[in-house]
Amino acid sequence: MAKPLSKSQLAAAIADKVGLTKKQGTQILDLVAELAYKHAKNTFTLPGVGKLVLVNRKARLGRNPKTGETIQIPAKKVVKFRVAKAAKDAILGKK
Repeated sequence: MAKPLSKSQLAAAIADKVGLTKKQGTQILDLVAELAYKHAKNTFTLPGVGKLVLVNRKARLGRNPKTGETIQIPAKKVVKFRVAKAAKDAILGKK
């Protein structure tokens, strides 16, 4: 299995494609990440890739895997990433 792209490799690829410097490519990636963090509460969408969504989980019963004891898991907020249909089709191929 191939290794995933590092941040510097991704920034270099963006810079080469658009005709910018690697430093500018890194700044673009940092800006996109900053915007995603700032706007995730209201759903942040990367067109063609997916979106970050804030989800409220309900309280539930769970089990301690070590002892088997039933425990109460409190309600909490979590961030989820939902992959766009265009990305699924491009990666997996159309059905």
